[in-house]
Amino acid sequence: MKVKRNIIKINEELCNGCGLCAKGCHEGALQIIDGKARLISELYCDGLGACIGDCPMNAISVEEKEVEAYDEIAVIKRIIPKGAKVLEAHLQHHKNHGEMNLLQQGIQYLKDNDITVPALTQPQPQNVIPVSQMSAFKPMSVSINWPVQLHLINPQSGVFNNADLLLVADCVAYANPKLYSELLVGKKLAIACPKLDVNKESYVNKLIQMIDDSKINSLTVAIMEVPCCGGLIRLVEMAMEKSQRKIQMNKIVVKIRN
Repeated sequence: MKVKRNIIKINEELCNGCGLCAKGCHEGALQIIDGKARLISELYCDGLGACIGDCPMNAISVEEKEVEAYDEIAVIKRIIPKGAKVLEAHLQHHKNHGEMNLLQQGIQYLKDNDITVPALTQPQPQNVIPVSQMSAFKPMSVSINWPVQLHLINPQSGVFNNADLLLVADCVAYANPKLYSELLVGKKLAIACPKLDVNKESYVNKLIQMIDDSKINSLTVAIMEVPCCGGLIRLVEMAMEKSQRKIQMNKIVVKIRN
């Protein structure tokens, strides 16, 4: 299925390789390789263009493209002519994000075509809390995917394959102490605000991709007992109407007062 979405475009002639865009890319889709900014994985580019403001050379823009559902082999074929370092960065990116199915697809294609498979390193843990600071933290009973903001999420990420998704209005996390102990157990997480967030059409498109491409099993929506939160339910209903697959939707309403 083809979908229209925004994705960044880099003018290599203008790029001076300063690296500011790569540092500001939360998804890790940009790296500086051979002195130029490279989009090493379209899979993780959300197309919001947050990196545009970081570029002092105006070398980055956003373009809308109609693309097929993510195809690792097609991406590998495009990357190979860019050189071994770009190929290595792409595969390492998959490994760092736990996309082992895509990593194996890429490696198998290289082997089948007698292309040297780059040596990859073990991902380094991020956001580690020093032991001396952990006394105030209790172990969580859930495993959190990252990122969780719906604008930043890649809907075709392997973490959502056949998963149960919990879509939470932003305020729920602060108003409901049972989010981790009850609501999120056994589910993957996405958060959004139907009132303050912009480009809500992209939310609908991402939910459609999660339903049709990642084949999530179910979708639970947790909202607050306020009128503005109802918009999140409507976005989900729009996505379910437009999707090809039919899945179960559950609704949880968190009351302002007990």
